[in-house]
Amino acid sequence: MYTPSQGLGFAVGTVHSIMPGMTYVGRFAPSPTGPLHFGSLIAAVGSCLRARSVGGRWLVRMEDIDPPREQPGAADAILATLIRYGFEWDGEVMYQSARGDAYDAALAGLRERGLLFPCTCTRRDIADAGGVYPGTCRDGLPAGHDADRTPAFRVRSDGPVVRFRDLIQGDIEEHVETAVGDFVLRRADGLYAYQLAVVVDDAEQGVTEVVRGSDLLDSTARQIHLQRLLGVPTPAYLHLPIAVDANGDKLSKQTFAPALPDHDPVFWLVWVLAFLGQKPPDGLSGASLPEFWDWAIANWRVELVPRKRAIPMADVTQGEV
Repeated sequence: MYTPSQGLGFAVGTVHSIMPGMTYVGRFAPSPTGPLHFGSLIAAVGSCLRARSVGGRWLVRMEDIDPPREQPGAADAILATLIRYGFEWDGEVMYQSARGDAYDAALAGLRERGLLFPCTCTRRDIADAGGVYPGTCRDGLPAGHDADRTPAFRVRSDGPVVRFRDLIQGDIEEHVETAVGDFVLRRADGLYAYQLAVVVDDAEQGVTEVVRGSDLLDSTARQIHLQRLLGVPTPAYLHLPIAVDANGDKLSKQTFAPALPDHDPVFWLVWVLAFLGQKPPDGLSGASLPEFWDWAIANWRVELVPRKRAIPMADVTQGEV
């Protein structure tokens, strides 16, 4: 019989904070679906400065688990851009495409405990049920479902309300079962879901704080729920405001955000500092890359980051952040 606390290595509801003496480990985890753009540079700079300003480690992980969406050569191009912009990471780059055994082991453990089940529901089925998965296949495939359809695998979402404090976005709570329902960990096409891979890899790499864009804030409760089921620590979370265009759309590859240029990287890095409320001094745009990074690390102040989910790019150029 499943109970919410089964198999946990810590108290239900715990979100680990960064304790004195703990080595800080942060990461930047881009998807190779295209080149880096200004929006992804925000996450890279914010996560890197957060780690370096406290003497911590900063890792790079390539989230290359969705081949249909990936562009050939994008992973190498992303790493080349990071180098060109003066980023230095610790250790080897982790590639999720090489992590299948770890993901399978996590799935097997959940399956053995009755927490993972096959599901042949379609997106239309879920939409017709109101958009939240209603547990249709939890206790076996219901009559009328196509038994020949390749199933996805979902994890049970019943359990306590997830509560956590985001350093930028404040107190967040979500009851995963009523907000999302049982969610997919392995897709019907055999690919691993983002929620599974990110939890397994953050645990493997010892990540103590996740710094990323606020567009991923809504995924966090599901990830904490899964961390509890797998018995791995929950890192601290810091979700940065994302850059949006005049229509309020996130700058992304899907909205055709232009790739970062190869020339004048300091100009763009200084722009990110301004976006993140760091008040770069006049003249920093004319600094060398080493000079930029020395100033940025020494003067990073997380308390200056705007407490917003999104900031229009126009506000940055007009000095209204």
